[in-house]
Amino acid sequence: MTTELTVLALAALLQLIQIGLAAAVMNKDVGADWNAGPRDTQPEFSPMTGRLRRAVDNHFEGLLLFTIAVVVVVLSNSQSWLTATCAWVYLLARIAYVPAYAFGLSPWRSVIWGVGTLATVIMLLAGLF
Repeated sequence: MTTELTVLALAALLQLIQIGLAAAVMNKDVGADWNAGPRDTQPEFSPMTGRLRRAVDNHFEGLLLFTIAVVVVVLSNSQSWLTATCAWVYLLARIAYVPAYAFGLSPWRSVIWGVGTLATVIMLLAGLF
């Protein structure tokens, strides 16, 4: 398996961890019964729960683009030290993004997001050229 595919698998596992973390914090706010129920009403969440849920949504968006970048790199046989490094930078940025968003570290959350996004763009360009 290529480095890029390995990091993609790890990024997917990170997404699952983020979902679990957001759910655990949400359970503290509203209880497991609401969380497991039909969610017909929207209760008041703590700021932490809101930020963790938004971080999950944000990673879904980033993960989609990163997945496309990995597919382009692997299928075009463009793997290199640059694409492997960018893959790791993406994952490390996404790991750092979770606490940065959860604790409202502004502007660092945006800077970290930018680093991960730039790594994805570089991978896309490497796959194209």
